[in-house]
Amino acid sequence: MLGVFATCTEEFIFVPYDTSDEIIADFENSLGVSAIRSSVGGSTIVGSMVRGNSNGIMVAGLVLDRELRKLRKHTKAARLSGELNAAGNLILANDTAALVHPDLSDKALVTIKKTLGVEAIRGTVGGLKTVGMAALATNKGVLVHPKATEAEIAVLEELFNLPVDIGTVNFGSPLIGSGILANSKGYVAGEDTTSPEISRIEDALGYV
Repeated sequence: MLGVFATCTEEFIFVPYDTSDEIIADFENSLGVSAIRSSVGGSTIVGSMVRGNSNGIMVAGLVLDRELRKLRKHTKAARLSGELNAAGNLILANDTAALVHPDLSDKALVTIKKTLGVEAIRGTVGGLKTVGMAALATNKGVLVHPKATEAEIAVLEELFNLPVDIGTVNFGSPLIGSGILANSKGYVAGEDTTSPEISRIEDALGYV
């Protein structure tokens, strides 16, 4: 469940404090990023709580002031306030666009647009509102839940202006965002991910 515990942008990967130096080195090499150890409200599920791009990051509303200050030393960061605030689960984003949970408030949508510097709209992927876990977007492509509809895929293609493909990770898991970390430079997939799944990931996200 890589995407639950960590999240990455083109420049950084945000990981829990207890991540080993060996794993961090692997992430940094595979993704061409610098690692930032962090927590959100004391929680280690950083990937579920943070979503960002090259312009900034959105962080779950339960983030502590000192945690937010640390994150802001590296990039622009804003709280996602309201009842729905697990930003990593609720936002699918790259450097140009974002699809967000359909029940997020207008205020939250404005904050996301401003902080990430992107066009943002509400929507679903595979009928799921937790779009950040149901799909993954880089600046080269979008990989989505296998039950994503033609209509949902059409929305994503127009929004991101990128190819969109369906796939799975970790031997059949449809929750793409929970099982892979990726940017335009590389990716890290869960160890149970099969060769056919890897082929689909590499094709969809433009590594081939």
